Amino acid sequence: MALSRADTSVLGRWWWTVDRWTLAALLALVGFGYVMLLAASPGVAERIGASSRDLFILKQVFFLAIATGVMVSISLLPIKMVRRLALLGFAGALLMTMATLSIGVEIKGARRWLHLPGMTLQPSEFLKPCFAVVAAWLLSEGKTLGIRASAAACTLFLIVAGVLAKQPDMGMLMVVGSVFFAQLFVAGVNLFIVGLCGLLGVLGGIGAYFLLPHFQSRIDRFLDPAAGDTYQVTVAMEAFGHGGLLGVGPGEGRLKGMLPDAHADFVFAVAGEEFGLAICLLILTVFGFVVLRGLLRLLGEKDMFIILGATGLLTQFGLQAFINMASALHLIPTKGMTLPFISYGGSSVVAVALGMGMLLALTRRRLARMEDE
Repeated sequence: MALSRADTSVLGRWWWTVDRWTLAALLALVGFGYVMLLAASPGVAERIGASSRDLFILKQVFFLAIATGVMVSISLLPIKMVRRLALLGFAGALLMTMATLSIGVEIKGARRWLHLPGMTLQPSEFLKPCFAVVAAWLLSEGKTLGIRASAAACTLFLIVAGVLAKQPDMGMLMVVGSVFFAQLFVAGVNLFIVGLCGLLGVLGGIGAYFLLPHFQSRIDRFLDPAAGDTYQVTVAMEAFGHGGLLGVGPGEGRLKGMLPDAHADFVFAVAGEEFGLAICLLILTVFGFVVLRGLLRLLGEKDMFIILGATGLLTQFGLQAFINMASALHLIPTKGMTLPFISYGGSSVVAVALGMGMLLALTRRRLARMEDE
């Protein structure tokens, strides 16, 4: 892109202030998501008897295009507009997430989705990034408004936690809770309160184990494979072993045809079989690069809202990627969580783009802070 440093247009200022390395890494993930979609989705479409083997490809290409546009467009916004967007997005996503409890589609015992014309929406995916930015705003205002702002942030978290637990979606709740915990720690909240929050999280996990049969089943099957069905994890591990160092080649994987969620939750296993350990490590490196690059970008930053907002978004992005890859590798109990930009899922990919767009906007180098206030 040939833009002069003297270019004072919106696009010119954006190009010379946005973190182009992070943007390039995110676009690389989008590109690899397209490649993995070509590899994993036709077999899934054929297995479920879809009208076209390209059904998932056509849908996801559409969503990837929207996601790219959303990410770049939001990265153009000034800070005050990011705050407003997050607040409106949080309110809308929270209301729709609450609506799933009464009018949502029930799948595998959970109500997390709303049926819309031509698609199914999971509003809690959009709740994650918006809550991270709203919580950052409230916690940063605690310096001037005192306990009221921090109490408001904690109240919002408890409301979100209650709705997610009611669905139930314990994996999503764990991610949102971890993000908020990280923000509390960075904000300098009293360590006793941070420790109390951590203890409540542990107690909540123990309570979920005894109160939610499906949650208990996943833990038991992880600790003792003989305790139940571990078919997908077993096939995924075989796929990694079959792929070896360099993989069997694009489109040549055979075990993906045996994985019901090869295009979504276990897309990392498909990458392992067809492209091998080398590409899996590359994917892991790109995710790690985005997180570390974002944290390094915050060094020297004085605005607490930017620090807390970026910290929350990066924690969410990195943790979601870790949960997906670790589940496929049987390092943690299985959890239906997508691999950002790579797994199939319209709600997920657009929501991740929303979060990364806000991250790029928050971490831009601003020569004139006044225009963002």
